[in-house]
This record gives sequence, structure tokens and C-alpha cells, in this order.
Amino acid sequence: MLSSICARGCGIDDPLRLRRAETTRRVLSLELNKDRDVQRIHGSGVNTLDIEPVEQRYMLSGGSDGVIVLYDLANFSRKPYYTCKSVCSVGKSHPDVHKFSVETVQWYPHDTGMFTSSSFDKTLKIWDTNTLQPADVFRFDGTVYCHHMSPVATKHCLIAVGSNNPKVKLCDLKSGSCSHILQGHRSEVLSVSWSPRYEYVLASASADSRVKLWDVRKASGCLITLDQHNGEKSKASSEAANTAHNGRVNGLCFTSDGLHLLTTGTDNRMRLWNSASGENTLVNYGKVCNESKKGLKFAVSSGCSPEFVFVPYDSTIAVYTLYSGELVTMLRGHYSNVDCCVFQSNYQELYSGSKDCNVLAWVPALREPIPDEDSEKSGPKAHLNSAFEDAWSSSDEEGPNPALNY
Repeated sequence: MLSSICARGCGIDDPLRLRRAETTRRVLSLELNKDRDVQRIHGSGVNTLDIEPVEQRYMLSGGSDGVIVLYDLANFSRKPYYTCKSVCSVGKSHPDVHKFSVETVQWYPHDTGMFTSSSFDKTLKIWDTNTLQPADVFRFDGTVYCHHMSPVATKHCLIAVGSNNPKVKLCDLKSGSCSHILQGHRSEVLSVSWSPRYEYVLASASADSRVKLWDVRKASGCLITLDQHNGEKSKASSEAANTAHNGRVNGLCFTSDGLHLLTTGTDNRMRLWNSASGENTLVNYGKVCNESKKGLKFAVSSGCSPEFVFVPYDSTIAVYTLYSGELVTMLRGHYSNVDCCVFQSNYQELYSGSKDCNVLAWVPALREPIPDEDSEKSGPKAHLNSAFEDAWSSSDEEGPNPALNY
């Protein structure tokens, strides 16, 4: 650590190298924090979490009970033990509460004054955070599984919506209506995600085993249909051509730089794709247990070297290295299946929601001082440097302090 700081100060080393090294160390030391609780509000499973990108202070959660909760993650008590309390919630007594399970919540990417939620009650709601009232409501014919707003868009305000209809719908916040329909899937759309690199590029995953990349400016729409075999026909006749997985594809997540796309499917596989060419990078993550009948929310780290993937795996969270596929660790703490997790990049913390109704906080372990040989031999007092010891004495019997003799 000291050599890295010195090299950085002298201009020998890349200024970001030390930051990446410490960020990586913190992620690798993630553990369940016994001193931090997240207030339990939900009476049913927690389906979705989202941390606002502006300050990374406030977190939204959506549950199977239709309730939405807003948490403040900041600790102003200056005490080691504290509870992340609910600031406000859209509870069952709220007149505009979702009637059925909330599947996705998302903050407006540019400020905390607005957030969105979608539910099995066939609605997408745009909420005013200050009044906790819906500013707009989009209604659909079928069950809504997911939605997503672009984190980088400056020229459009489109929300992509996936439902039990094979068409991906784009809702325009400016006009308050559905402006585009993307056709190409043959079954329900379980996950959608905008690219963090190109504001017009959208990815969608469906129960038809396919993942498509779209340019919403084009009439034809579809840019690429991802093929797990990279164009080579499989010898197994049961595997259809141009499929990303051999089962339902229920999870999508771009890397922070937008260069790669991760997908999960009910074939118990996770795949990493080049988002520009659509090529399967063939990274082997092994078996990634996935029996979810709806969308699976997983997360990717940011600022690490290498980067990591956090994937709900039964009642645990599996942590993999992104580009090698190595299983680093399993985070255990929930009592039932984990449905979602979200990564807080500012402090390298992870939050997870489960069917056990709990939201858990996973934080980096604190550095412990390494005892030297003298401290082990001399006992607990040896850690104090003699230069900082108080050599003054008020006793005349002890004689003058030799340190004061000139």
C-alpha cells in the first residue's frame, strides 16, 4: 500500500491503479455486516432493489406484497451499529399502491425527484418522490415483468417494458404514451436493459430462449440475435438456431463500460457476450442454479480489476470473476431464495433481497492491524511507540527526567 502511494505521488504509477487495487480488495472481503440492519417493512418477498446513481444514498425496494419502500443508507449517528431506516413507503393503505407483486423499481437516472415501478397488476407507474403520488400511469394488456430507463440518454425519455406479450414496448415520458413497439420475440419478455454506452441500444431477453439487441431508431429495430454457438450449427438437433440459452432467458446486465453483456437462463448457465459483435466469449461460469419463473436481478461491480459478478444462487449470492468465470465465494445469510441484488459502487457494498422478506447489507471487512514480533512478546502495551509515551512524572523520588538534561 505504501509503495503504491509513493509511486502514485512520484508520478511513476497510474493514478487509478491504487484505487482499483483497494476497490478490488474491498469487494473480495465482502461479508454480512452484523452492525448494520435494514429495517424490515415488507410482509412478503423482496423482488427488486435499486440505488439512486446521483448520491448512492437512497435505495428503493419492491415486494411481492405490492409495497414500495424508500431507505436512507447514510449513517449520521456516527455509531458503529445502526439501522438503515425507511424514509417513506407506498404501503397497502396508500390509495395508489400496486395491487399485485412489484417486479421492478428504478430511480430516474438524473435526480432523486422521480422513480418508477412496474407490477403484475399490468401497470407502470411514474412516482413523484416528494409527494409520493403517481405523476403518470401506463396501463398494459398483460402482466408486466420488467422495465428499464437508459442511464445515459440525453435525446430521449423512453422506458422499455417487457411483459407476457412478445412485443417490447417503449413508453415516452414526454408524450405520456407508448411510442414504439419492437417485434421479434416469440414469447414473453422477461428482462430488458439499455446500454450504458449507447443511448439508442437496447437488449431484451425472452422465454423463447433468445436475446436481441435493438437500435430503437431503426424501423427494423433488431441489430443482432445472440447465438450461443456463434453461427456454428449444433450437432444436437434439439437445440434451435440463434438461441442464447437452452431455456428461458430471465436475466440481463451490461458491464459498466457497456462493452459486454451478461445473460442468465433456466438452463443453469450464465454467458458473457461482446455487445458490439454479439459474439459469445465462451467464458465458463459452471452451473449457475436458476429456477426463477420470472426475471432474475443480478449485478456487476465497477472500478475493480478484475470485475466481479454477483448472482442470486438459491439462498446465497455467488460471486464470480467476470472474464475468467472463476467462482470466488458464496455469500450466505438469507434463509430463503434470493431474488435480487444491487451493487453500490461508491463504497463497494452489496444489498440483497430475498423471499425471506429481508434486505441484507454486505460490506467490506475492516483492515485489522498486523501485530509485529515485539508486540507479540511484550504484550498489549508494546504497540505504543516510545516517542509517544508520556515520560513526565510528578514524583520527586523518581529523580529528574533524563530526557530534560541538556
